[in-house]
Amino acid sequence: MIIAPKIRGFICTTAHPDGCAANVREQIEYARSHGTLTKPHRRVLVIGASTGYGLASRIVTAFAGGAKTIGVFFEKPGVATKPGSAGWYNSVAFEEMAHAEGLYAKSFNGDAFSKELKADVLAAIREDLGQIDCIVYSLASPRRTDPETGETYKSVLKPIGQSYAQKNLNTDSGEVSAVSIEPASEEEVAQTIKVMGGEDWELWIEALAAGNLLAEGFSTVAYSYIGPDLTYPIYTKGTIGRAKEHLEQSAARMNDRFGARTAYVSVNKALVTQASSAIPVVPLYISILYKVMKEKGLHEGCIEQAQRLFADHLASGKEIMLDDHGRIRIDDWEMRNDVQQAVMALWEGVTTDNLSACSDYSGYKSEFLRLFGFGLDGVDYEAETKPVRELPSASVNR
Repeated sequence: MIIAPKIRGFICTTAHPDGCAANVREQIEYARSHGTLTKPHRRVLVIGASTGYGLASRIVTAFAGGAKTIGVFFEKPGVATKPGSAGWYNSVAFEEMAHAEGLYAKSFNGDAFSKELKADVLAAIREDLGQIDCIVYSLASPRRTDPETGETYKSVLKPIGQSYAQKNLNTDSGEVSAVSIEPASEEEVAQTIKVMGGEDWELWIEALAAGNLLAEGFSTVAYSYIGPDLTYPIYTKGTIGRAKEHLEQSAARMNDRFGARTAYVSVNKALVTQASSAIPVVPLYISILYKVMKEKGLHEGCIEQAQRLFADHLASGKEIMLDDHGRIRIDDWEMRNDVQQAVMALWEGVTTDNLSACSDYSGYKSEFLRLFGFGLDGVDYEAETKPVRELPSASVNR
């Protein structure tokens, strides 16, 4: 079939398998071109490995560090009449390219929150790898079913305490208008923490520990975001921010349990991802941020951020530099004073009429489509392509 992008709201309902493969190939080439990691991890588990920072982390550890990797995700395979999800095609491409280089790579497709999938992954680690040196937790999900109670929780993107009004970008129409978001209830805050906090991260580490599958000196990292004062009400001080606070508390508990400098929270840069596209206000901020950072030669995508995280911090062989709250900061270029001052100056004056001049809206749209395999050089989007692509490794679907 010929696969074209079909956009609905903040998601694209189609994905191009050849375009996704080209996107993965570009990231692999970037990772390889920046040299071998100084002190690489050899056996890596990535939970949430199919898109964004999780995929980039798997690529960097494998192709710049030679790691054997296991990836966990929840994606939709293609069928004869309908394409699968971008994350599925990304994972197929990653495995094919890893195996071509002689790298071990195995993937598990299913509910990472469930006991059953954890058990399957742990069995593969025990049989194939023995133990794990590094666990990357990069899971982004709108809901989670508690494995103990069976209760399903849903996350919300809302402020806390009072409503929040700010400029917003309709990414479909390019219209800049006002948005007002009502505050979350206490129940919504609690549910968001259950979905997006650190509880499941801790459960994974405890399960690995119980199975004697954690190598001596292992490390684990989860991803977070802070951002500027502008987005604080909807992010850092909102429901997501409350969940990220819980993530940091989880890291502290694991450091108490397994030793200091074991569990890290990495604060990353704002990027176009499937998750960030759903957050009100953030797409407009990212569009302006991209313009400023590109003009200053500071722009990074997921692969550049992941490469810097591992090369300069997690796999550098040096003491990892942390902020006053014990976090790794690779959002440092985004949060530079000159960058934020330039962003705020443009924010104050941006309207629908001058959006193109005040932001990199075209770059935002292009990057959004690339997430789903569209707009990649060397891909013939007018040609027929097969939507069914199989993972080379024996995957588990639950």
